Formats: sequence, C-alpha cells, structure tokens
Amino acid sequence: MYRKTFALIDCDILENNVKDITSKYDYKYYFGIVKANAYGHGDYIINSLIDGGINYLAASSLEECLRLRKRNSEIPILCLEPIGHEFLDICSMNNISITIPDMDYFKAMNLSLKLTVHIKIDNGMNRLGFKNKNEVKTVYDKLLNSEYINLEGVYTHFGTSGMWDKHFDDGLLAFKEITSLIDLTKIPIVHLGRSLTLVQHPKPDFVNGIRLGIIMFGFDQKMSEPTGLRLIKRNHYLKKNGISPITYSNNLELKTAFSLHSEIMCIKDVMAGEYVGYGAKYTATENIKIGIMPIGFADGLIKQNEGLNVNINGKEYPIIGELGMDMTTVLIDESVKLYDEVIIYTDIKKRTKELGISAYQLFTQISTRVPRVYKEKNKLTEINY
Repeated sequence: MYRKTFALIDCDILENNVKDITSKYDYKYYFGIVKANAYGHGDYIINSLIDGGINYLAASSLEECLRLRKRNSEIPILCLEPIGHEFLDICSMNNISITIPDMDYFKAMNLSLKLTVHIKIDNGMNRLGFKNKNEVKTVYDKLLNSEYINLEGVYTHFGTSGMWDKHFDDGLLAFKEITSLIDLTKIPIVHLGRSLTLVQHPKPDFVNGIRLGIIMFGFDQKMSEPTGLRLIKRNHYLKKNGISPITYSNNLELKTAFSLHSEIMCIKDVMAGEYVGYGAKYTATENIKIGIMPIGFADGLIKQNEGLNVNINGKEYPIIGELGMDMTTVLIDESVKLYDEVIIYTDIKKRTKELGISAYQLFTQISTRVPRVYKEKNKLTEINY
C-alpha cells in the first residue's frame, strides 16, 4: 500500500467464530449476512465464513450479491431487498435468490423465468413483507409446483428482541397466522431469527434456518441478568404483560477480528500558545510534540474520536484538535519516532462505548478507500478498492 493506513482482519478468528456458533445452535441453514461490504470487513472474508459452517449468504442489493458471486461461484446467495423486475434475468444467470416482498411485486414477475425465491412475511415491523394470509396462499399455490420458479424459502424479520416488550412474541404469532393457509413443511427453508434472537429465544420447531450477522464478527449478545429488586420487578413485568422469558447468557467464545491502523507520517514541535488544526480549537498550553497520521473523516473516523487515545509502541496517546478529511493529529512524546505504527483501535467493544455508537456503525463507517489486509494462517493479503 502507498499510504500506511489500513484495516486488519483476522480471517481465522471469523472462521472459528462461525464454528463455535454452528456447534452450539442446531440449524440446517446458516445464513451469513454480509451486506454493507460484510459489515465493513470486506467481501474477501466470505470463504472463511463458509469454511466455518455458513452454507447460505445474504446481502441487501443485487450489486452486493454479484460482488459476492465473484468470490464464490457455488454458495447460494439471497438478496434481502426487492430487485427491479428488469434485472431478474441477471439473478437467474448468477444463481441469486430473490425476495418477494408483496403482492404487487409478485403480480409483475415473469413466472416463466428460472428463479429461486423466498417469500417475505411482515410480522408487524412494517417494512417489507406480506401481511395478508390469503395473498400468501395465492403466491404459494402458484409457485409450489411451478416448472420454473423454485419456492425455496419463507422468512420474516423481528423489529425487537422482546426483552422488554411483546413485539417479538406478537411477531411470532403474526408469522404463524399469516402463513396458516400454507404448508410450511413443503418449503425447504424457513428462517426467522437473527443474531440477537438466536441466543435469546429457543428455535421454533418449524424453523430450520438462522441469519447470522454481527454475531459472526465477535458480538456474542450476552447481557447482564438482573438481580435482587431489579429481577423481581422484571419478572413481575414479564408476567403482567405476558412476555416470554429470554436467555441472557450463552457459552459462545467469540472474538472480534477487526482493527484499524495508521502511522506517524510527520512530527512537529509546537510552542506554547500556538494552535493545532482547523478552527484553532486546540491551543498548546506548553511546548509539545505532535504526530500527524494519514487518516481522517474521509476514511471513516468520526468527530467523537477527538480526545480518544490511540496506541503507539504499547503506549496510549490522545488525538487532539479537529479531525481533518485526510489527517489527524496525536499528542506524542520523545519516544515516538517517524513512521511508527499507530493502532487506532483493536478493542471494538471498548471503542463503540467511547464513541457512543453501535458496532454496526463503527464497522461500516470505515470507508473503502482504506485497504483491508487479511490474515489467514499467518499469510497476509491486501485488498484495495
């Protein structure tokens, strides 16, 4: 790479994460959700996920799905968002499974095109999906024995985990009602849950697929179980509102595989009274030494990083001044030398708490101008976009 700013991803960790999940939760189909450039990790990782036990991939758009197909010619891929009818022939040619989100979409489909489809059910979240059981029955009847269309799956998505509300329970009941006129046993894949619901709720007996997202990337979804008075209040609340219990803990042993790196490309001495960076928002109160890193908000750093620490040679140093588009300033000491490596962060969970954002946001905010470097069995591979 020409600029020593990069994200390092350990593919072996990701493979082991999936192995741990698939060994402890019994499903037939494990969907790897790798939308948004595999949650910022990059499409390169998909074969490591497959080696770990993922046997179906899913992404948001046809563009994403086609990029995945270039990485693996065999794995089935589901597009979670509806694809324009004029592009369904591309799905047919590239073995991309499609989502049927509603009756209007279905009526406009060319039913003589060879396609694999999944019917989406809206259980109350009010995004995509059928809400009318008679419409579902109509689609089911027309596709079940179709010469061209392979009705492979039916699925839904829960808006909450049901930790403090009845939305999960109500959504599960809604799914059963909306699919009550069809025979789910004749549909090969029924997938309802995601990472959080996987660990917090038991698998319904009619379900054989699970969609794994953030959990593959090291977030085990463990929660602190209330104790004492909080436990009494919670149990009373659950009973009063008819909410099914959730599981707080699990025995997953997952690790994060993502870290962000840069280097010290310039060192300057700043005298007391001089300012640093845009807006003159940081003024030195004494003589200091600063290091400039080739990374900024165009790479995905956000303003909340200002004041947080980075690691250089095992020691913590604070970011000072206002973030630039391409450069960021660190307050250093005499031990830091030109071209020393800077670890912006390795502990994702700690950094998300410091920034006040979710891991989803942290992963996906790192732009594609930052090369991804992949570690596999001690071999490094660099991917540029």
